[in-house]
Amino acid sequence: MEAMATKIPLMAGTFPKGLRFFPKDTVSVPFRSQGQKYLRISCSVDGMEKVKEKEAKLWGGRFESSVTDIVEKFSESVSYDKKLYKQDINGSKAHASMLVQQGLITAEDGDAILNGLAEIGRSIESGKFIWRADREDVHMNIEAALTDLIGEPAKKLHTARSRNDQVCTDVRLWCRDAIDQILGCINRLQVALFNLAIQNKGLIIPGYTHLQRAQPLLLQHLLLAYVEQLERDSGRLVDCKARLNFSPLGACALAGTGLPIDRFATSRSLGFTAPLRNSVDAVSDRDFLLEFLSANSIIAIHLSRLGEEWVLWASEEFGFLIPSDAVSTGSSIMPQKKNPDPMELVRGKSARVIGDLSTLLVLCKGLPQAYNRDLQEDKEPLFDSVETIVAMLEVTAEFAQNVTFNLERISRSLPAGHLDATTMADYLVNKGIPFRTSHDIVGKAVALSLSKGCQLSELSLDQLRQLHPVFEDDVYSFLGVANSIKKFCSYGSTGSNCVAEQISFWRDKLKLST
Repeated sequence: MEAMATKIPLMAGTFPKGLRFFPKDTVSVPFRSQGQKYLRISCSVDGMEKVKEKEAKLWGGRFESSVTDIVEKFSESVSYDKKLYKQDINGSKAHASMLVQQGLITAEDGDAILNGLAEIGRSIESGKFIWRADREDVHMNIEAALTDLIGEPAKKLHTARSRNDQVCTDVRLWCRDAIDQILGCINRLQVALFNLAIQNKGLIIPGYTHLQRAQPLLLQHLLLAYVEQLERDSGRLVDCKARLNFSPLGACALAGTGLPIDRFATSRSLGFTAPLRNSVDAVSDRDFLLEFLSANSIIAIHLSRLGEEWVLWASEEFGFLIPSDAVSTGSSIMPQKKNPDPMELVRGKSARVIGDLSTLLVLCKGLPQAYNRDLQEDKEPLFDSVETIVAMLEVTAEFAQNVTFNLERISRSLPAGHLDATTMADYLVNKGIPFRTSHDIVGKAVALSLSKGCQLSELSLDQLRQLHPVFEDDVYSFLGVANSIKKFCSYGSTGSNCVAEQISFWRDKLKLST
C-alpha cells in the first residue's frame, strides 16, 4: 500500500497527531500495514516531503519510534553474518519441523514455512536476495523475507526460540563445516610435503639447533616433521569439533521455554550429539570459538615456522631452496630480485590469526552471564581466522609443489660444522668410554681439526690415538655425513631405515598408492 502522499501540508505551529521529531529537522509518521512502519520525512516551508520509508523492527512492539541511522549502522551485523545464511535456514527448518511434531503449529503452516525457507535459500544462492541493513542481521533478514513471502505463518517460526540460541546454533553449525574445510586443506598440504620428501630420497642436509650446524639430517626426515605437526593440528580440530557439536537450539533467550518443545529432536535433525544441558550456558558459551581459534593459531605458527625456514633457505646465504617463477615475485626497482613472497606472507599472516584469537579472548573476558550484545563481535574474528588459515594452507601447499632443492649447494655446505662429531662420540661409547669422557675427547678432536683446517674424517689414526688409544681403523666408518646417517638407528631418528619406516607409515596414513 502507499503509505502517504509525498507532501503533507502543515498549518503553522501544528503537527498531525502521532508525529515524532527526529534529528536534523526530520519527522516520522507511524502507520500500520502488516506491521509498524515509519516514514522519515524532511520539513519545508510549505509542508513536508517524504525521504524514505523505514521498516519497524520485529522486536519493536513496545517502541514508539525507530532508532537513528547512526545507531542502526553501528548495530547492524548483516554485512558480515550473512555468511551464516545456510546454517540459519537449516536451523529454522529443523525448528519448524519440531514445532509441527509437537503440535505447536499446524502441518500446513509448517509446510508453508519450509517451502518459503527453501525459496529464500534459492534466492540467496542466485544472488537475487536483497540484504537489508535495517533488518539488522541474517536472522531478521530471513525471517522478515519469509513474512513478506508467506505472510502470517512466518510469524509462528520464532515460537520457543530467541535470536540468542538461534545465532549460537548457526555459529556452531558454521564452525563444524569450517573445520571440515580446514581438515581438507591440512591433508592436501601433508600430501604435498610427503611428495616433496619422496622426490628427494637420500638427500642429506645440515640439521640446525640454535641456527648453528648440529647434525646431518635426511631432508625427508625434516619434511616429515612438518607433516607430524600438521597431524596434531588435525587432531586438535577433530577434538574441537566433537566438543562444539552440541545444540543450543531451544535454550531461547537464556531460561528455556514453558512450551513443550523437543530439543533432542532438533539436535538429531541438525546432526548434533545432544542438546546442551544448561540453557544459560547454551547461549553464553563461546569456549568452542576460543578453542577453534586457538587451534587455528597453532596451525598458523607451524606454517610460519615452515615459511621462515624456506625464506632463509631461499636466500643467497643459504641457497638450499629454489622456488619456481610460479610462486615468486620480483622487485619494482631491483631487476635481479626473486622473492619467496608467498611464504613471507604466510609468516606475516600468522600474526593476523593470532590476533583474531586475542580479540576473542579479550571480548569474552569479564562478560557476565548470559548473552550480551558484545558477543556479536565474535563473528568477524572467527570468519577472518578461518579465511586466513585456509589461504595460508592452500598457498603453502602450492609453494611446496613448486620448489626444488639445490643439490650442489647443499652438498658443498655439508663439510662445514663437523656434523659427524656426535656420531664419533657414539663410536667411543660403543668402545666402552663413558659419554662425558667421549664428549671431551671429540671436543679435542674438533679443536685439532679446526687448527689443521680439515674434517674429522681427515685426521690420521695416529692423531686420533694421541687423543685416546681406543681409536681403531673402524672409526672412519662413523665419520662423514653419509656414514653418520647410516649409524642412526633409534626409533624416529634420521637413519635411512627409520625414515623409510616413516615414509611407509605416512603413505598408508595419507592413503597414497605410490
